[in-house]
Amino acid sequence: MSTRSPLEAGGSASPGLTPEAHTNAQTARGEGYDGGRTTLHALRGGGMSDVVVLGVAGGTGSGKTTVADAIVARIGADRIAFLQHDSYYRDLAGWSREELLHHNFDHPDALESQLLADHVRDLKAHRAVEVPIYDFTVHARTGRTRRVEPRGVVLVEGILIFVEPVLRELFDIKIFVDTDADLRFIRRLRRDLTERGRTVENVIGQYLETVRPMHLEFVEPSKRWADLIIPEGGFNAVALDVVCARVEALLQPQGV
Repeated sequence: MSTRSPLEAGGSASPGLTPEAHTNAQTARGEGYDGGRTTLHALRGGGMSDVVVLGVAGGTGSGKTTVADAIVARIGADRIAFLQHDSYYRDLAGWSREELLHHNFDHPDALESQLLADHVRDLKAHRAVEVPIYDFTVHARTGRTRRVEPRGVVLVEGILIFVEPVLRELFDIKIFVDTDADLRFIRRLRRDLTERGRTVENVIGQYLETVRPMHLEFVEPSKRWADLIIPEGGFNAVALDVVCARVEALLQPQGV
């Protein structure tokens, strides 16, 4: 069964809408928009950074990475600093297998969001950052890092990035990728089996114990903060056109 909200059912998040139009629709409905602090038409106001920060959120398996990859491909990898919230999972080296089995990896506290926020601020200030490299097969950081250089666009992707105010306030454009729960579960199952060394029983158990409850408690409600909701993820060419056109328009005056 679809878990689409009244916002989506009413069609106000059509991929054809501009972000401003969606913002106005949310405000008219009183649906929790953040007071217009990041409305795009005011993005180049006095005293604001010359770096555009995009956030791409959505449930597990929704197609966030596909959308992020499509944005990178269209705007150009040489113009984008790309950060993934998954890189900032807390280091659980030394935890027992039993402890790991019962750890809630889908709660906001499982990630070091403050470090991600610090890195976004550094990139906005034109300073390079060292992003942790996380090994999902052992739930620990490798001790190595990936250097990310500052660019005209900072693109951040993650399930919970709109949940955390410390992150949410940094985004100039907030995109939520919306996909039905059954498709998301199938995609997560495939990924965890092939990339993260999980078993079918482990994936199903984790989904029922933490993934689904945390999605309903945190991820789904965070949709209200989005400037644009994209159904069908990276396969929605119209929505990607809207996003990339907006980014290009913001970059053009800077000559980035």
